Amino acid sequence: MMKKYFLFLLFAALPLWVSAQTPIKFAYFNYTEVLKMMPEYGVAMRNMANLRAKFDAETKRSENDFHAKYEEFLEGQRNFAPSILKKRQAELQEMMDKNIAFKKESDRLLLQAEKDAFAPAHARLKRVLAEMGHERGYAFILNADNNALPYVNNMVGEDITEALKTVIK
Repeated sequence: MMKKYFLFLLFAALPLWVSAQTPIKFAYFNYTEVLKMMPEYGVAMRNMANLRAKFDAETKRSENDFHAKYEEFLEGQRNFAPSILKKRQAELQEMMDKNIAFKKESDRLLLQAEKDAFAPAHARLKRVLAEMGHERGYAFILNADNNALPYVNNMVGEDITEALKTVIK
């Protein structure tokens, strides 16, 4: 019975013993730096700049329309009958509400468009990381942005930022 118990403990501890002898390799890189080097990133940035310019132009146009209506209202408010005055005030309020709603909706749409525009770049980088991690035998790859990795022992961890830049170009 004691022999079986000893063999059981030996086999249970064997994986821990073996894994303790093979060091874990990992890599780290600067995600933002690599992402900005990708051709997909440049395309996405240009597309987002164009889209923002279109939304900004439409916002500016609607603001100018509102200001013109408001100035017209201020110039003529003394001469308006009370019913017309209330109608014009309601029109101005409606225009202002629509402008605010458009601004909120355009902000939401721009955020979604930005997410969609950068998705191919993020997906490609994720694929390249998986391939590189598999080829080089890394247990994991860390993102070192925002000082998230203040110290790394270079005997165990490897900086792959430059290698990634050459692969993704």
